[in-house]
Amino acid sequence: MKAIRTFTVRPVLAESLAPLDALAANFRWSWSRTPRDLFASMDPALWSQVGENPVRMLGAIGQKRLDELAADAAFVERVNAEAESLRGYLTGDRWFQQLEGDKPAHIAYFSPEFGVDGSLPQYSGGLGILAGDHLKSASDLGVPLTGVGLFYRSGYFRQSIGDDGWQRESYPLLDPYGLGLTLLRDEDGAPVEISLDLPGDRRLSARIWIADIGRVPLLLLDAETPSNTDEMRRVTDRLYGGGGEHRLLQELLLGVGGVRAVRAFAALTGRPTPDVYHTNEGHAGFQGLERMAGFMTDSGLSFDEALAQVRASTVFTTHTPVPAGIDRFPRDLIEAYLASNLFSGIDPVRALALGLEDYPGGDPGVFNMAVLGLHLGQHANGVSRLHGKVSRGMFGQLWPGVDTDEVPIGSITNGVHAPTWVHAKLKGLSEERFGDSHVATHDWTDRGVVSDAELWGVRQAMKADLVAEARRRVAASLGDTITPAWVDDLLDTNVLTIGFARRVPTYKRLTLMLRDPQRLTRLLTDPERPVQIVIGGKSHPADDSGKILIQQLVRFSRDPKVRGRIVFLPDYDITLAKTLYPGCDVWLNNPLRPLEACGTSGMKAALNGALNLSILDGWWDEWFDGRNGWAIPTADTASNDEERDDAEAAALYDLIEHQLVPAFYEREGGIPTTWLGMVRHTMTDLGSKATSDRMVRDYVQTMYVPAAAHDAALRTDDFAEARALAAFIQRVRTSWPKVRVANVDSSGIPQQAQAGDVLEIQASVALDGLSPDDVAVEVVYGPVDGHDDLGDNRRTARLQPTGPAGADGLTLFTGSRTLTATGSFGYTVRVVPAHPQLVSDVELGLIAFAS
Repeated sequence: MKAIRTFTVRPVLAESLAPLDALAANFRWSWSRTPRDLFASMDPALWSQVGENPVRMLGAIGQKRLDELAADAAFVERVNAEAESLRGYLTGDRWFQQLEGDKPAHIAYFSPEFGVDGSLPQYSGGLGILAGDHLKSASDLGVPLTGVGLFYRSGYFRQSIGDDGWQRESYPLLDPYGLGLTLLRDEDGAPVEISLDLPGDRRLSARIWIADIGRVPLLLLDAETPSNTDEMRRVTDRLYGGGGEHRLLQELLLGVGGVRAVRAFAALTGRPTPDVYHTNEGHAGFQGLERMAGFMTDSGLSFDEALAQVRASTVFTTHTPVPAGIDRFPRDLIEAYLASNLFSGIDPVRALALGLEDYPGGDPGVFNMAVLGLHLGQHANGVSRLHGKVSRGMFGQLWPGVDTDEVPIGSITNGVHAPTWVHAKLKGLSEERFGDSHVATHDWTDRGVVSDAELWGVRQAMKADLVAEARRRVAASLGDTITPAWVDDLLDTNVLTIGFARRVPTYKRLTLMLRDPQRLTRLLTDPERPVQIVIGGKSHPADDSGKILIQQLVRFSRDPKVRGRIVFLPDYDITLAKTLYPGCDVWLNNPLRPLEACGTSGMKAALNGALNLSILDGWWDEWFDGRNGWAIPTADTASNDEERDDAEAAALYDLIEHQLVPAFYEREGGIPTTWLGMVRHTMTDLGSKATSDRMVRDYVQTMYVPAAAHDAALRTDDFAEARALAAFIQRVRTSWPKVRVANVDSSGIPQQAQAGDVLEIQASVALDGLSPDDVAVEVVYGPVDGHDDLGDNRRTARLQPTGPAGADGLTLFTGSRTLTATGSFGYTVRVVPAHPQLVSDVELGLIAFAS
């Protein structure tokens, strides 16, 4: 008989142990060693049984043991010390507080999923893990940020693998109280609810759960409330569990409901209303329309003025390099919602246009959430340098006439939260040799500080943990049967270990390693220098093509010839990842280039001393240097998919056989010194780059601070600047069809130009009534290729007006440039709108070139 609901009944804490409640309720324990050690010491065996979760620990430990601990003076002293440490962490000044100059007062960070800890299963993959690491680093750095997401009653699915190798899903119900969440309540103690009015006289309401992620509150909206009908309660049933209108309702609740939840939270806690809104992918794009409606209703702004104000304060991060990864809805479905009372006062036709694919190559019958995000976010970025380039090409049609490399989408490369992902044994070595556990900040290349024997010993100990966990998981997956003897021989700590774990869409090519089964078998079973591979990953429940890949891999791994050397570990999650990454010698990544936006699993492995073996995609394209791993060549010239996969698989086998294996098994005194040299370089070099601390600092300095400044500027004098900007945009768009460069004259360059010569330029421009201050007339110059195209090394200089327009209606602009580089040189002149509140010369997509 199955219970319809489960919850945790906790014993009563003595006054001396009361701080344990606060320590358990703040997820800082998930990345801080000492509170974890405190809870583990209460009952080590039970700590393991409850999944190393403090809230569950307090619910399971029993009154008798708690009473014993309350009488243990040494334990009570540890509790008080941890409570004081937490108070200091939550209240003390950190990096953000020491930043000089104006900065944001409050940032709202929206994401459909957050991967904070395995005990809070509100994530499916990289997007959620990235969001969780973003919150943790924001907390460590003191950034005043609030996370906004949804609480999924069944989370993502739990994975098991059947006898046939097929993925099976299950959806356990989650008790938010048992996860360490608290309900947002008003001054009278009643749960706070936000509501959305939907078409058909329906209403969607949600309560707000709060997870404390260090200093950062994470608000999770939950539709499981008595105020809702059964249909509406199912809106937050599971992560990515439905399509069509169900998915739309989730995104409306996240975006619209999220803004309302943040406002309610700020009002109750005294926090300022956010001055920056960051949307992590397009799922929360409706937050911009909700805020526009607020400006129009409460402040009397027009549609264009409200749009300018919202754009100024919005950061939009895209995470997908393929159109198929973007949420898209039928136009008529969105029209129905925009025509309802959901967004009060907003023109539904103009709102619809913000997300339509009404550009060449798009589908005007589709509403695209990434297009909405880019139209509503003045500050936009991809998540690696290569992904920024891909995104500029992918979304370039939104800025017609703009060269792809000038499309206003930048890049901030992702990072990972080192305190979360670095293994405890490696942290312990860091504390012993460097004085603290900040593994990612130290120079590991100095063998005088950490010897090869010490580093190798820790690496082997972490691998032993992985081997033990793999054997445990495989045994558990076999059910109640007697564990076969071969499980006890599964994997070997002395063998070169390659890891591969991630979501399983087809483009990540889980089975590329199976391209030549005979050759792979020889590598795995070599009697002198074998290789072993540990694999994990989940396919979306609706993705049968991904499930087929898992089935193929599982079936291969069950062949007795290779069974001890390749293993698929089911139910890949944060908990498994924390053992898997550190336990591998090499981390494998072989997506179709350039379809990996960033990919962060290899970063987590690298911080633990693993070397990467990867296609040059995402972050690896940016940071591979020949000493931190190996690059798998990309078969760009292949004539078809089969030929490409064959070529890249062959390159993968060659690298393993001829480079990885010899380097790993070459020993001096039993230690692979050359290999460890690469490990030391990797930990030191990537430790300074591949962290979410670096990433969040980049967001603060290049996105959040400018967005807050733009927001404040447009609010000046009761939104006078917002009104002025909207009027400027309208004026420029009206006149632009007649703006042109009438002629360009140059002088100062003899027939044979030489370095040091000065190029004098005069451009006569028709402005159709615009002021010279409304535009920037620029000379764009630099090296040219054989087709006279100015390449990526081109530069831009502004020409200055010499006075008002003449009798011919033309305004003269002049300037000069000194020639400094030799070789083929060219220039052109262009006109673009100019306004201090535009972040890019081409932001409006308006350019007039000299012909």
